[in-house]
Amino acid sequence: MPIIAHFMKIIFSTLLLFFSIFCFSQQRNSDVKEKTKQSLVKSAEQKAKELARKAPITSYRIITLDKDTTFVDTSLTIKKEYEYNYLRKDNFGLIAFANEGQTYNTLDFGLNSFSPYPEFGYKAKHFNYLEVNQIKYYSVATPVSELYFKTVMQQGQSSDVLITLNTSERFNFSIAYKGIRSLGRYINQLSSSGNFRFTSSYNTKNKRYFLNFHYTGQDLLNGENGGITTTEDFESKNTEFRDRQRLEVYLNDAKTFMKGKRVFFDHNLRINKNLAANNLYITHQFNYEHKFFEYNQFTVASAIGDNFVYRFGDTFLTRGINDQVRYSKMYNKIGAIYENTTLGKFQFFLDDFRYNYYYNSVYIVSNKVIPNLLKDEVNTFGGQYEYQKNKWKAKLLYSNSITNQALTNIDASLKYKFNDKNQLDFQYQNMNKLPNHIYNLHQSSYTNYNWYNDFKNEKINSINVNASTQWLNASLQATTLSDFLYFYDKSSNDNVQLITPEQYGKTINYLSLKVSREIKYGKFALDNTLLFQKVDQPDNILNVPKIVTRNTLYFTNYYFKKALYLQTGLILNYFTNYYANDYNPVLAEFFVQDKKQIGDFANLDFFINARIRQTRIFIKAEHFNSGFAATNAFYASPSYPYRDFMIRFGLVWNFFQ
Repeated sequence: MPIIAHFMKIIFSTLLLFFSIFCFSQQRNSDVKEKTKQSLVKSAEQKAKELARKAPITSYRIITLDKDTTFVDTSLTIKKEYEYNYLRKDNFGLIAFANEGQTYNTLDFGLNSFSPYPEFGYKAKHFNYLEVNQIKYYSVATPVSELYFKTVMQQGQSSDVLITLNTSERFNFSIAYKGIRSLGRYINQLSSSGNFRFTSSYNTKNKRYFLNFHYTGQDLLNGENGGITTTEDFESKNTEFRDRQRLEVYLNDAKTFMKGKRVFFDHNLRINKNLAANNLYITHQFNYEHKFFEYNQFTVASAIGDNFVYRFGDTFLTRGINDQVRYSKMYNKIGAIYENTTLGKFQFFLDDFRYNYYYNSVYIVSNKVIPNLLKDEVNTFGGQYEYQKNKWKAKLLYSNSITNQALTNIDASLKYKFNDKNQLDFQYQNMNKLPNHIYNLHQSSYTNYNWYNDFKNEKINSINVNASTQWLNASLQATTLSDFLYFYDKSSNDNVQLITPEQYGKTINYLSLKVSREIKYGKFALDNTLLFQKVDQPDNILNVPKIVTRNTLYFTNYYFKKALYLQTGLILNYFTNYYANDYNPVLAEFFVQDKKQIGDFANLDFFINARIRQTRIFIKAEHFNSGFAATNAFYASPSYPYRDFMIRFGLVWNFFQ
């Protein structure tokens, strides 16, 4: 990508400059000084190499905001195959749209996470948007870098580059950039995005003060074609339409663009000078974030054969739609922690959450005034208790608003570790959530996409039980939703989407059970994950497939005196028919529909992966059965097809200096 190329040019230019200065200064010194410096440099290099050889893997730590720690892992397991994708994580329960870098439809409702605070909205654009709790911090014995590369559908590439190092044992920084550009196989389906991250961690020599800091700059651009107009052409066996550019789409020049910038730091200071049985800490967390979303569409009318339709209804403009919205928030949390080595940690805190969600002007639609601004301040107080000893780990959080908003959150978790192979987790959450801003206020050049509401808070009660054992892993979730907010299509015309926000006044009960088990026999293995979901509701509001499954049969072996580790096999992904949510680009949100079911198609992938030292190479034939399947009715949502067969390859390469 041009941004990556420019970034690399800056790095190489800087290195060249430092090298030139170093060489010039050396020429001005005496021969004695030059030999002394060369000797010192060689000695430092030898010490660094010796340290790198002696440093155990536990010296290369990856740390989350909650202080959970893992280590840099260069192994090749079946989990690495699942994580080798655009999101860089196991995406079981999600189904991707046709082009890399687009959105995902959610098959597993349990993947949704909720915050009691009001959020921006436009959730379909946030799958690849890195939130605060997704940023990782590092502590490494020697400099470490990681390069991720993967081919895309057409004309582009996907890459992710990370460099991290400790200038001392107490200070680390990392810089990373993930970017993608993919033209796609359908009309107007370009994806182009960039995620820049900079992190820093520091602690004082006496370990009284700790700081984590990060900055992110993220942007996501997508061509929005509104889906295919004639599903019969797509599902037919007519070879003419294997060239996906021949399929008509609703929008030929529409696009969405979202960008965001964030500054975040979390730090704490121990009051007592020396660590003791009783300790007192002062904590502070700061988060400032600004987001921008734009929907742009030059041509308003959509051609379907010889007819013209308006995909999103009537408009104020005949061409050149350019809807823009901005959002900024500032969050401060200050607290005090009393820590007793026997009793655990007791924390009390106050926080301040301020936001501005705004458009450029006030609208008047059908004699209704649509304001241009939502602005408020939310203050809460709360407490948190943490206990960890022997095999037990517990956490209890309670927060409540002290301003006029009805906001509460109770979050409790309990873990018991029987041994290294068996663990039981329990979590309970009770939340009174403020609505996301997009439900309460939206302005658009489309007449039906303007509203100003005052919805009630959503009420969410959820219980999760997870068992990780040497025999299988199982997860049970039971969730009750009240005053659930969603989007609904009120149009009776299949070619027109008139989306509006709704609040469901009745109770929805959701239950899921996910079980996974890997069976090994010699060099062969069968890895299985099965998800069962059931929804109890008076109306079809929360729609999910009853069964989602992934089954992987693979073979592993060493070759060339164990210099090469090979992994190859087949992956089957499947989910049952259901009324899947459809996607609306004006809102960048999914909406409920009851006109078309998708699912009940097998997706087969064949992969060959290899590891040579710290390099993992991935080759995959994706959805290779699409060409000879009984039906071509494979969709990611009712209007958007799933991916065709293609061969993709790439690598993940770690460097330890």
